[in-house]
Amino acid sequence: MSQVTSGVRAGSLPDRKEGARFYQAEYRVRTGDVDQDMRVRLDAVARYLQDVANDNLEATEFGKTEPFWIVRRTIIDVIRPISWPATVTAQRWCGALSTRWTNMRVRLTSEHETNRFNPDDRPAGLVETEAFWINVSDKGVPSRLSDEAFEMLSSMTDEHRLRWKSMNPEKAPAAEDIPFPDREHVLRITDFDPFKHLNNAAYLEAIEDELVEHPDLVDMPHRVVIEYLRPIVPGTRLTLRRVREGDQLTVWLMMPGTGDELVVAASVVVGPLPTDQ
Repeated sequence: MSQVTSGVRAGSLPDRKEGARFYQAEYRVRTGDVDQDMRVRLDAVARYLQDVANDNLEATEFGKTEPFWIVRRTIIDVIRPISWPATVTAQRWCGALSTRWTNMRVRLTSEHETNRFNPDDRPAGLVETEAFWINVSDKGVPSRLSDEAFEMLSSMTDEHRLRWKSMNPEKAPAAEDIPFPDREHVLRITDFDPFKHLNNAAYLEAIEDELVEHPDLVDMPHRVVIEYLRPIVPGTRLTLRRVREGDQLTVWLMMPGTGDELVVAASVVVGPLPTDQ
C-alpha cells in the first residue's frame, strides 16, 4: 500500500488578483545560499520568505496589532531554478484568508548574471510559493485579525473563507515497513530562533541532505510541500524517516515522544510540479 498521498500534485498556485496590491523587495543571492551547482537551496528560499514577510510587516502598521505569526505549511514550486549570481525580486500578497489565518503568496524571480565562476547565460529564475500563516497571540493561541488588517488583506483576494486541509501524510510508516533506515539529523544551536524554536529554514536543510541522494527530483521542475506539526526546541534529537515512491520522496522529521515513541514534528513531500504548470 502506498505510504504517501498525492497532495504534492495538487494544482498550480493561484495567480494574483488583477489590480491587487502587493509588497516587493529585492535580495542578493549570496554564495551561502547555493549548493555546489550554484542552485539556490530550499533553505535559502525559506529565508527569503521569512525576510520578505518581516520586511512586509515592518512596512505596515500591523507590526503593533499582529506582531506574531507562525507558519503551518509552505509550498515551494521551483519552476525555473534561481542560481548565483543574481538578484531575487520577491513579490508578496494575500492569496486567501479567514479571520485568523492567511495564505500568503510570494513570487520569486531573478535575472541571472554571469561571472568567471558561472559564465554561462541562464534562463530567468521563477519560484512560486504559498505559505499558510496563522496569526497568534503572545501565548501562541490563534487570534482574530484586526479589522484594519482583515480589510487590507481581503482586498487582495476574493477567497475569504480559507480552511485548513493537510496535503501531506502526517502519520509515518513503521521503520520496519520501509527500505530506507532511519537516520539522525544533528541540530545545532544556530538552527534556533530567539523564541527557542527551530528556524523554518533549518527543516529544509535536512531535506537538502536527503536530495543529494535523489538528484533527479531537483533536476526537473519540482514542488516541495512542508507541513509543521510540532515545535522543535533546543536539545531535541531529530530522526528522519524516508520513503521514495516513483518520482516522489516523502520525509518525516521525527522527535522523541513518550517513552521510546517517535512522533512526527514535520512532514515533507518532494515531487514533480502539477501537470497544469
